[in-house]
Amino acid sequence: MVDVSAFANRLAKNYKHYAKWARRNELDAWRVYDRDVPQFPLIIDVYGQRIHLQEYDTGWQIEESEYVAWIAAVQQAISDITGVPLWNIALKTRRRQKGESQYEKTGREGEDFVVAEQGQRFWVNLDAYLDTGLFLDHRNTRKRVRDEAAGKRFLNLFAYTGSFTVYAANGGAVSSETVDLSNTYQAWSRRNFELNGLDPAKHQLIRDDVFQYLEDAAFAGKQFDLIVMDPPSFSNSKKMMDELDVQRDQVKLVDGAMRLLAPDGVLYFSNNLRSFTLDDRLIADYAVQDISAQSVPEDFRNKKIHQCWRIRHRH
Repeated sequence: MVDVSAFANRLAKNYKHYAKWARRNELDAWRVYDRDVPQFPLIIDVYGQRIHLQEYDTGWQIEESEYVAWIAAVQQAISDITGVPLWNIALKTRRRQKGESQYEKTGREGEDFVVAEQGQRFWVNLDAYLDTGLFLDHRNTRKRVRDEAAGKRFLNLFAYTGSFTVYAANGGAVSSETVDLSNTYQAWSRRNFELNGLDPAKHQLIRDDVFQYLEDAAFAGKQFDLIVMDPPSFSNSKKMMDELDVQRDQVKLVDGAMRLLAPDGVLYFSNNLRSFTLDDRLIADYAVQDISAQSVPEDFRNKKIHQCWRIRHRH
C-alpha cells in the first residue's frame, strides 16, 4: 500500500478553498496544487470536469513497479478528492527543455473542449501538446488588458492561441493584430476568435517572425495604443531567421515594440525565464513599472512563475 496521505491532505485543503474561489471568479480553469509537498513534485490544474496533472522529473531513482503503484495512488487520490474520473486525468512528465519544446506534440491526440474564464471562452486540449492552449498564470494580466482596451488599437506579439486578443476585443479594442509564427497556434487563435464572436475585419491574424514583423510594422508606420509581448525564454524554431534568447534579445524586442507604441500607450512585457533580469538601458529609456506581484494569480503558489512589466514612453 502506497502512502500518499500527506499529498491527499494538502490537495483536499487546497481544493476546498480554491473551488469556491474559482466559482466566485468565473473560472473553469485554475491551479489547485503546485509542488506543495516536496515528496510529490506535481502540478495539478483543474480544467472544468478534467484534470491536467504534470509530474516534474526530479531525477529520483525508483523501480518501475514502485513508480507505477505510486502514480496510480496519486491519481486515485486526485479522483477521490475532486470527483474527476480517472480517465479524465491527463498525465504529463515535464523535463527541462529548450527551444521548440512548447510546440512539441506529445503523440496523443486528446480532445478539444471549451473552458470559460472571466466571461471569455477558450479552446483547450490537455493531451496533444505540452501546454494546454491557455497559460493560467497570465489570467490577471489578461483582465488588466480587457479593462484598459476600450477604444484602443491592440497588438499581441508571440500570441500563442490569442487569449490576450480575445480579452482586448471583449474590452472594446477597436482593432488588433495578433502575431505568431506557428500555423498551429494561429489556427487555434482563429477558433478562439470565432468562439468569442470577434469580427475578423477588425481583428487580424498575422503569421510572422516577431523580429521581422517589428521591422516591417515600423517601416509601414503602424501605431498601437496597447501592446502585449510575452516571448518564450528560448526558441530555435527553424522558421525563425535567428534563434531567440529573451535575456539577450530583450532590448531589441522592447525597443521594436516601443517604436510602434503611441505616445500615451502601454506595453506589457513578460516572460517566464526564472533568471531573467531587465536591462538597465530599458529602465533608463522608458517609464518601467514591475507589476509581477499583481500579475501572478492567487492560485499560484510559485510567485516566480513569470515576471511582468508595464512600460510607457517617458514624457
